[in-house]
Amino acid sequence: MSDSRDIASILHVDMDAFFVSVELLDQPELRGKPVVVGGDGERGVVAAASYEARAFGIHSAMSSVQARRLCPHAVFLRGRYHRYSEVSANVMAIFRDVTPLVEPLSLDEAFLDVTGALRLLGDAPTIAASIRRRVLDEQGLTCSVGVASTKFVAKLATEAAKPKASKNGPQFGSGVFVVEPEETLSFLRPLPVESLWGVGPATLTKLHRIGVLTIADLADLPEENVVAVLGRSQGRHLHSLANGQDERAVEPDRAMKSIGQEETFSRDHHLRSTLDHELVQFADSVASRLRAQGLVGRTVQLKVRFGDFTTITRSTTLVVAVDDSRSLLEAGRGLLALVDPAQGVRLLGLSVSGLSSDSSRQLTFDEAISGPGWQEADRTIDEIRARFGDEAIGPAVAAGPDGLRLKRRGAQQWGPDAEQTDPGSSSTSA
Repeated sequence: MSDSRDIASILHVDMDAFFVSVELLDQPELRGKPVVVGGDGERGVVAAASYEARAFGIHSAMSSVQARRLCPHAVFLRGRYHRYSEVSANVMAIFRDVTPLVEPLSLDEAFLDVTGALRLLGDAPTIAASIRRRVLDEQGLTCSVGVASTKFVAKLATEAAKPKASKNGPQFGSGVFVVEPEETLSFLRPLPVESLWGVGPATLTKLHRIGVLTIADLADLPEENVVAVLGRSQGRHLHSLANGQDERAVEPDRAMKSIGQEETFSRDHHLRSTLDHELVQFADSVASRLRAQGLVGRTVQLKVRFGDFTTITRSTTLVVAVDDSRSLLEAGRGLLALVDPAQGVRLLGLSVSGLSSDSSRQLTFDEAISGPGWQEADRTIDEIRARFGDEAIGPAVAAGPDGLRLKRRGAQQWGPDAEQTDPGSSSTSA
């Protein structure tokens, strides 16, 4: 069979306005209105916007305050990460029915290598159209598909297939856009150079300084000139992409690199004791996710963003890999002791990397003498939550008048909500 780079057999599938579209499944009365999903507080950010909202200039990663200024009558909805994860799993299952070579990039997009399915299912554009029909029929959602011979061209092709926002409502595109191998350069060359993966603001400034505005400008330069400006690794990589060369294969089931939890507070925290309460809950959340996925980790990292947006990280590598909340909390507290919170902490995060399967976990010296201790307690907590619900048991610091309010993945992904307050917040310096 032909190499996938010689034929258009790489698909990039991107759900259309995914978070908003999922919300509209559950609240169909909002269809046709400008809808924004994200944090609705002063520090919230936009996670997704309907095409009606995009017509006002609203886009993801924009502050919610700015989005409200652009469209005061927009409907703001809090993000529901668990719901999006549920629908995403269903969509990814459709992809894996077509090919085992599925590389998820996020909840709402993935690469597929359909080279092995061509003989059975037809050419790649036919497969792409079939995937779109299945996603619509089975999940009630629309998606756009780019088809090409390489990953990065397929991703660019998806943009050409997607709907566009307008004052008269969404203008739907082709849904599937195909770039045949012989068309790759003619497709790429007119595009702005920032369309290339890896061209961020700093790189773009450097390229503009040497007169590079389009992909064609970059492709036509000698590689050594690009390397002189951007460095060997980035220069060679971007020059190859500009010439349509991308050797990266679709990588299914990529190993997870880290698991973490972070939160932007509705107001800055200045007291170490308040941050310690947050760490207790972060450690519970991260440890629970480690155990749920059968993983242990050795490197613990603390992330701190101050009120002026200065961000620092501190990390430590443990002697043995762990998956219990007590070990993560102790490590996090040790790192927090190295940070002065007096100027005000806007965001705090705790993550674990250096992951491996829990079968490789070694007993600590204390465990060998006195037994599993906290590890066994955490597993008992897992069993209680599995039987009675996630919030049946948790750290005492998470208890409030309305019961437990646990930190969970996605709960603060787009900033604090307008109604949310941080118990224990104080503007007093430590």
